[in-house]
Amino acid sequence: MTQRLDETQINRELAALPAWSRVGDEIQANFTAPDFIGALAFVNSIAALAEAAGHHPDIDIRYNVVSLALTTHDAKGLTHKDFALAKQIDIAAAGIVDAG
Repeated sequence: MTQRLDETQINRELAALPAWSRVGDEIQANFTAPDFIGALAFVNSIAALAEAAGHHPDIDIRYNVVSLALTTHDAKGLTHKDFALAKQIDIAAAGIVDAG
């Protein structure tokens, strides 16, 4: 099982991810695409990253807004897996969608 992060580790990781915020045992972010097709393309790029990492976000699409939530269920909280995937998602988002 992956080790759950403590508060200090979580705060340090979040400081490097300005688009993400903590809500309970999750980190969440919203990304805005130019249109619905752009939102779907962004989600498809996230799917490839998630599959490669073996770690999958909760995804909600509302027209051109993609809302993501990450947590590690087996650890019952946040782990390095969540922050590593969030960083990859931010890189994938650059130039495609707007964060926030």
